[in-house]
Amino acid sequence: MTTMDYAVSTHDLTKVYEGKVKALNGVNLKVEPGKIFALLGPNGAGKTTLMRILTTQIKPTSGEAYVFGLNVVRDGAKIRQLIGYVPQEMSVWTDISGYENLLIYAKIYGIPPSKRNELIWSVLEEMGLKEYANNLVRTYSGGMIRRLECACALLIKPKILFLDEPTIGLDPSARKAVWEKLTAFKREYNATIFFNTHYMDEADLYADEIAIINGGRIVASGTSESLKHTLGGEIISLEVENSEYSLKALETLKMNNVISDVIVSESEVNILTQDAESSLPKIMEALRINKVLVKRVSINKPTLDDVFLKYAGTRIETAERISNVRQMRRMIRRG
Repeated sequence: MTTMDYAVSTHDLTKVYEGKVKALNGVNLKVEPGKIFALLGPNGAGKTTLMRILTTQIKPTSGEAYVFGLNVVRDGAKIRQLIGYVPQEMSVWTDISGYENLLIYAKIYGIPPSKRNELIWSVLEEMGLKEYANNLVRTYSGGMIRRLECACALLIKPKILFLDEPTIGLDPSARKAVWEKLTAFKREYNATIFFNTHYMDEADLYADEIAIINGGRIVASGTSESLKHTLGGEIISLEVENSEYSLKALETLKMNNVISDVIVSESEVNILTQDAESSLPKIMEALRINKVLVKRVSINKPTLDDVFLKYAGTRIETAERISNVRQMRRMIRRG
Protein backbone atom coordinates (compact mmCIF):
# COMPACT_ATOMS: atom_id res chain seq x y z
CA MET A 1 0.00 0.00 0.00
CA THR A 2 1.19 3.52 -0.79
CA THR A 3 0.74 6.79 1.10
CA MET A 4 -2.34 7.43 -1.08
CA ASP A 5 -4.07 4.44 0.54
CA TYR A 6 -3.82 5.80 4.09
CA ALA A 7 -5.64 8.65 5.83
CA VAL A 8 -2.40 9.39 7.72
CA SER A 9 1.09 8.11 6.97
CA THR A 10 4.38 9.19 8.50
CA HIS A 11 7.95 8.03 7.92
CA ASP A 12 10.78 8.79 10.36
CA LEU A 13 9.00 12.00 11.37
CA THR A 14 11.17 14.17 13.62
CA LYS A 15 10.61 17.55 15.23
CA VAL A 16 13.36 19.37 17.12
CA TYR A 17 12.65 22.64 18.91
CA GLU A 18 15.42 25.24 19.25
CA GLY A 19 17.97 22.76 17.95
CA LYS A 20 17.92 20.57 21.06
CA VAL A 21 14.45 19.51 22.31
CA LYS A 22 13.40 16.45 20.30
CA ALA A 23 9.59 16.41 20.54
CA LEU A 24 9.27 13.70 17.87
CA ASN A 25 12.01 11.17 17.25
CA GLY A 26 11.39 9.10 14.13
CA VAL A 27 7.63 8.51 14.26
CA ASN A 28 6.31 5.87 11.84
CA LEU A 29 2.55 5.65 11.69
CA LYS A 30 -0.20 4.48 9.36
CA VAL A 31 -3.93 5.14 9.83
CA GLU A 32 -6.47 3.56 7.48
CA PRO A 33 -9.36 5.64 6.07
CA GLY A 34 -12.68 5.41 7.89
CA LYS A 35 -11.09 4.33 11.18
CA ILE A 36 -11.13 5.92 14.62
CA PHE A 37 -7.51 6.19 15.76
CA ALA A 38 -6.39 7.07 19.30
CA LEU A 39 -2.96 8.37 20.24
CA LEU A 40 -2.05 7.86 23.91
CA GLY A 41 0.95 9.21 25.74
CA PRO A 42 2.09 11.00 28.90
CA ASN A 43 2.39 14.79 28.98
CA GLY A 44 5.30 15.93 26.81
CA ALA A 45 5.37 12.70 24.79
CA GLY A 46 4.80 14.47 21.46
CA LYS A 47 1.05 13.98 20.91
CA THR A 48 0.13 17.61 20.26
CA THR A 49 3.29 18.23 18.21
CA LEU A 50 2.38 15.31 15.92
CA MET A 51 -1.17 16.58 15.52
CA ARG A 52 0.00 20.10 14.72
CA ILE A 53 2.30 18.75 12.01
CA LEU A 54 -0.49 16.64 10.51
CA THR A 55 -2.82 19.67 10.49
CA THR A 56 -0.08 21.76 8.77
CA GLN A 57 0.32 24.22 11.65
CA ILE A 58 4.04 23.52 12.07
CA LYS A 59 6.65 21.87 9.86
CA PRO A 60 8.69 18.80 10.77
CA THR A 61 12.45 19.04 11.15
CA SER A 62 12.92 15.89 9.07
CA GLY A 63 11.01 12.87 7.83
CA GLU A 64 7.72 12.88 5.96
CA ALA A 65 4.03 13.04 6.80
CA TYR A 66 1.05 12.58 4.48
CA VAL A 67 -2.69 13.06 4.82
CA PHE A 68 -4.56 11.14 2.13
CA GLY A 69 -1.36 11.07 0.09
CA LEU A 70 -0.78 14.82 0.36
CA ASN A 71 2.53 15.98 1.81
CA VAL A 72 2.04 18.20 4.90
CA VAL A 73 4.83 20.57 3.83
CA ARG A 74 4.20 20.86 0.09
CA ASP A 75 0.42 20.42 -0.01
CA GLY A 76 -0.72 22.32 3.07
CA ALA A 77 -3.49 24.29 1.32
CA LYS A 78 -5.02 21.12 -0.16
CA ILE A 79 -4.84 19.28 3.17
CA ARG A 80 -6.63 22.11 4.98
CA GLN A 81 -9.58 21.64 2.61
CA LEU A 82 -9.92 18.00 3.75
CA ILE A 83 -9.50 18.23 7.52
CA GLY A 84 -11.35 19.43 10.58
CA TYR A 85 -9.43 20.30 13.74
CA VAL A 86 -10.58 20.81 17.32
CA PRO A 87 -7.73 22.02 19.58
CA GLN A 88 -7.44 21.71 23.36
CA GLU A 89 -7.90 25.46 23.74
CA MET A 90 -11.36 26.98 23.43
CA SER A 91 -11.98 27.85 19.77
CA VAL A 92 -15.35 29.65 19.93
CA TRP A 93 -16.44 33.08 21.12
CA THR A 94 -18.61 33.13 24.24
CA ASP A 95 -20.15 36.60 23.81
CA ILE A 96 -22.05 35.66 20.64
CA SER A 97 -24.50 32.88 19.83
CA GLY A 98 -23.74 29.37 18.61
CA TYR A 99 -25.19 30.23 15.19
CA GLU A 100 -23.02 33.36 14.92
CA ASN A 101 -19.89 31.33 15.77
CA LEU A 102 -20.70 28.91 12.98
CA LEU A 103 -21.35 31.78 10.57
CA ILE A 104 -17.87 33.19 11.29
CA TYR A 105 -16.28 29.78 10.66
CA ALA A 106 -18.32 29.35 7.47
CA LYS A 107 -16.84 32.62 6.19
CA ILE A 108 -13.33 31.59 7.27
CA TYR A 109 -13.71 28.29 5.39
CA GLY A 110 -14.87 30.13 2.28
CA ILE A 111 -18.26 28.43 2.14
CA PRO A 112 -20.41 30.25 -0.45
CA PRO A 113 -23.11 32.51 1.09
CA SER A 114 -25.87 30.52 -0.64
CA LYS A 115 -24.83 27.35 1.23
CA ARG A 116 -23.93 28.72 4.65
CA ASN A 117 -27.34 28.71 6.32
CA GLU A 118 -28.17 25.14 5.28
CA LEU A 119 -24.78 23.81 6.40
CA ILE A 120 -24.91 25.65 9.73
CA TRP A 121 -28.33 24.24 10.64
CA SER A 122 -27.18 20.82 9.46
CA VAL A 123 -24.19 20.67 11.85
CA LEU A 124 -26.22 22.21 14.69
CA GLU A 125 -28.68 19.34 14.32
CA GLU A 126 -25.89 16.76 13.99
CA MET A 127 -24.36 17.93 17.28
CA GLY A 128 -27.67 18.27 19.14
CA LEU A 129 -27.52 22.06 19.42
CA LYS A 130 -30.34 23.19 17.14
CA GLU A 131 -32.63 24.48 19.90
CA TYR A 132 -29.76 26.45 21.48
CA ALA A 133 -28.51 28.00 18.24
CA ASN A 134 -29.43 31.57 19.13
CA ASN A 135 -28.35 31.41 22.79
CA LEU A 136 -25.13 33.11 23.87
CA VAL A 137 -22.32 30.57 24.16
CA ARG A 138 -21.52 31.79 27.68
CA THR A 139 -24.81 30.16 28.74
CA TYR A 140 -23.76 26.76 27.34
CA SER A 141 -22.50 23.92 29.52
CA GLY A 142 -18.95 22.64 29.01
CA GLY A 143 -20.22 19.70 26.98
CA MET A 144 -22.34 21.94 24.75
CA ILE A 145 -19.35 24.20 24.09
CA ARG A 146 -17.26 21.19 23.07
CA ARG A 147 -20.03 20.02 20.74
CA LEU A 148 -20.19 23.52 19.22
CA GLU A 149 -16.44 23.44 18.63
CA CYS A 150 -16.86 20.08 16.92
CA ALA A 151 -19.74 21.52 14.86
CA CYS A 152 -17.43 24.30 13.63
CA ALA A 153 -14.90 21.69 12.49
CA LEU A 154 -17.61 19.64 10.76
CA LEU A 155 -18.92 22.50 8.60
CA ILE A 156 -16.84 21.39 5.61
CA LYS A 157 -17.72 17.70 6.17
CA PRO A 158 -14.01 16.81 6.56
CA LYS A 159 -12.55 13.52 5.35
CA ILE A 160 -10.54 13.39 8.58
CA LEU A 161 -11.23 15.03 11.92
CA PHE A 162 -8.33 15.76 14.30
CA LEU A 163 -9.35 16.08 17.96
CA ASP A 164 -6.85 17.15 20.62
CA GLU A 165 -8.25 15.80 23.91
CA PRO A 166 -11.85 16.33 22.77
CA THR A 167 -13.62 15.63 26.08
CA ILE A 168 -11.06 16.39 28.78
CA GLY A 169 -12.66 18.08 31.77
CA LEU A 170 -16.21 17.01 30.87
CA ASP A 171 -18.36 14.85 33.12
CA PRO A 172 -19.09 11.27 31.95
CA SER A 173 -22.54 12.04 30.51
CA ALA A 174 -21.19 15.02 28.53
CA ARG A 175 -18.29 12.91 27.25
CA LYS A 176 -20.71 10.23 26.11
CA ALA A 177 -22.89 12.81 24.34
CA VAL A 178 -19.90 14.22 22.45
CA TRP A 179 -18.80 10.76 21.31
CA GLU A 180 -22.31 9.73 20.27
CA LYS A 181 -22.41 12.72 17.91
CA LEU A 182 -18.87 12.15 16.62
CA THR A 183 -19.39 8.46 15.90
CA ALA A 184 -22.69 9.23 14.14
CA PHE A 185 -20.86 11.72 11.89
CA LYS A 186 -18.14 9.15 11.23
CA ARG A 187 -20.70 6.51 10.20
CA GLU A 188 -22.71 8.83 7.96
CA TYR A 189 -19.75 10.29 6.06
CA ASN A 190 -17.23 7.42 6.42
CA ALA A 191 -14.86 9.96 7.97
CA THR A 192 -11.60 9.21 9.76
CA ILE A 193 -11.15 10.40 13.36
CA PHE A 194 -7.68 10.90 14.82
CA PHE A 195 -7.70 11.86 18.50
CA ASN A 196 -5.51 12.29 21.57
CA THR A 197 -6.98 11.53 24.97
CA HIS A 198 -6.17 11.18 28.66
CA TYR A 199 -9.14 8.85 29.10
CA MET A 200 -8.29 5.17 28.67
CA ASP A 201 -11.95 4.20 28.52
CA GLU A 202 -12.48 6.46 25.47
CA ALA A 203 -9.68 4.78 23.59
CA ASP A 204 -10.95 1.37 24.68
CA LEU A 205 -14.57 2.05 23.69
CA TYR A 206 -14.25 4.06 20.49
CA ALA A 207 -10.85 3.51 18.84
CA ASP A 208 -10.38 0.91 16.10
CA GLU A 209 -6.61 1.30 16.45
CA ILE A 210 -4.43 2.71 19.24
CA ALA A 211 -0.81 3.86 19.32
CA ILE A 212 1.18 4.71 22.45
CA ILE A 213 3.80 7.43 22.08
CA ASN A 214 6.53 8.03 24.64
CA GLY A 215 9.65 10.19 24.35
CA GLY A 216 8.67 11.15 20.81
CA ARG A 217 8.53 7.53 19.59
CA ILE A 218 5.69 5.10 18.93
CA VAL A 219 6.36 2.32 21.45
CA ALA A 220 3.30 0.13 20.83
CA SER A 221 0.32 -0.02 18.46
CA GLY A 222 -2.63 -2.24 17.63
CA THR A 223 -6.24 -2.79 18.61
CA SER A 224 -7.17 -2.47 22.26
CA GLU A 225 -7.55 -6.24 22.56
CA SER A 226 -4.26 -7.04 20.81
CA LEU A 227 -2.39 -4.61 23.06
CA LYS A 228 -3.93 -6.15 26.18
CA HIS A 229 -2.99 -9.60 24.84
CA THR A 230 0.71 -8.61 24.80
CA LEU A 231 0.66 -8.52 28.61
CA GLY A 232 -0.29 -12.18 28.98
CA GLY A 233 -2.86 -13.83 31.22
CA GLU A 234 -3.37 -11.96 34.51
CA ILE A 235 -1.98 -9.08 36.55
CA ILE A 236 -1.26 -9.27 40.26
CA SER A 237 -1.24 -5.72 41.65
CA LEU A 238 0.46 -5.13 44.98
CA GLU A 239 0.53 -2.03 47.12
CA VAL A 240 3.85 -2.16 48.96
CA GLU A 241 5.74 0.01 51.43
CA ASN A 242 9.21 -0.36 49.92
CA SER A 243 8.78 -0.90 46.19
CA GLU A 244 12.48 -0.30 45.39
CA TYR A 245 13.29 -3.78 46.71
CA SER A 246 10.51 -5.49 44.74
CA LEU A 247 12.35 -5.90 41.44
CA LYS A 248 15.32 -7.57 43.12
CA ALA A 249 13.05 -9.77 45.21
CA LEU A 250 11.17 -11.06 42.16
CA GLU A 251 14.12 -11.38 39.79
CA THR A 252 14.59 -15.13 40.40
CA LEU A 253 10.88 -15.81 39.76
CA LYS A 254 11.11 -13.96 36.45
CA MET A 255 14.25 -15.88 35.45
CA ASN A 256 12.48 -19.17 36.24
CA ASN A 257 9.39 -18.13 34.20
CA VAL A 258 7.12 -18.18 37.24
CA ILE A 259 6.16 -14.62 36.25
CA SER A 260 6.42 -12.80 32.90
CA ASP A 261 7.30 -9.25 33.90
CA VAL A 262 7.34 -6.78 36.79
CA ILE A 263 6.35 -3.12 36.47
CA VAL A 264 7.08 -0.86 39.46
CA SER A 265 5.40 2.54 39.80
CA GLU A 266 5.89 4.42 43.10
CA SER A 267 4.21 2.25 45.78
CA GLU A 268 2.55 -0.05 43.24
CA VAL A 269 3.97 -3.27 41.85
CA ASN A 270 2.24 -4.93 38.88
CA ILE A 271 3.26 -8.51 38.11
CA LEU A 272 2.35 -10.16 34.82
CA THR A 273 1.72 -13.89 35.06
CA GLN A 274 -0.05 -16.63 33.13
CA ASP A 275 -1.56 -18.18 36.27
CA ALA A 276 -2.07 -15.85 39.24
CA GLU A 277 -3.38 -18.58 41.55
CA SER A 278 -0.22 -20.70 41.36
CA SER A 279 2.19 -17.72 41.16
CA LEU A 280 0.87 -15.72 44.11
CA PRO A 281 2.23 -17.92 46.97
CA LYS A 282 5.72 -17.88 45.41
CA ILE A 283 5.54 -14.11 44.92
CA MET A 284 4.48 -13.46 48.50
CA GLU A 285 7.24 -15.71 49.85
CA ALA A 286 9.91 -13.99 47.73
CA LEU A 287 8.75 -10.58 48.96
CA ARG A 288 8.64 -11.73 52.59
CA ILE A 289 12.22 -13.04 52.44
CA ASN A 290 13.35 -9.67 51.04
CA LYS A 291 11.37 -7.76 53.69
CA VAL A 292 9.01 -6.10 51.23
CA LEU A 293 5.86 -5.20 53.18
CA VAL A 294 2.67 -5.88 51.19
CA LYS A 295 -0.39 -3.79 52.12
CA ARG A 296 -2.88 -4.87 49.48
CA VAL A 297 -3.24 -7.52 46.76
CA SER A 298 -5.61 -7.68 43.78
CA ILE A 299 -5.78 -9.90 40.69
CA ASN A 300 -7.19 -8.62 37.40
CA LYS A 301 -7.20 -9.21 33.68
CA PRO A 302 -4.98 -6.70 31.80
CA THR A 303 -6.57 -3.33 31.03
CA LEU A 304 -5.52 -0.64 28.58
CA ASP A 305 -4.23 1.30 31.58
CA ASP A 306 -1.92 -1.64 32.37
CA VAL A 307 -0.74 -1.66 28.74
CA PHE A 308 0.04 2.05 28.98
CA LEU A 309 1.97 1.52 32.22
CA LYS A 310 4.08 -1.22 30.62
CA TYR A 311 5.00 0.68 27.47
CA ALA A 312 5.11 4.26 28.78
CA GLY A 313 6.49 3.40 32.23
CA THR A 314 3.89 5.52 34.02
CA ARG A 315 0.16 5.98 34.39
CA ILE A 316 -1.58 8.95 32.80
CA GLU A 317 -2.01 11.71 35.39
CA THR A 318 -5.57 12.62 34.43
CA ALA A 319 -6.73 14.55 37.50
CA GLU A 320 -4.09 17.30 37.34
CA ARG A 321 -4.46 17.64 33.56
CA ILE A 322 -8.25 17.96 33.82
CA SER A 323 -7.93 20.62 36.52
CA ASN A 324 -5.56 22.67 34.35
CA VAL A 325 -7.82 22.44 31.29
CA ARG A 326 -10.97 23.33 33.25
CA GLN A 327 -9.26 26.36 34.78
CA MET A 328 -7.98 27.52 31.37
CA ARG A 329 -11.41 27.18 29.72
CA ARG A 330 -13.19 28.91 32.64
CA MET A 331 -10.80 31.85 32.30
CA ILE A 332 -11.44 32.06 28.56
CA ARG A 333 -15.22 31.98 29.09
CA ARG A 334 -14.95 34.86 31.58
CA GLY A 335 -12.88 36.82 29.07
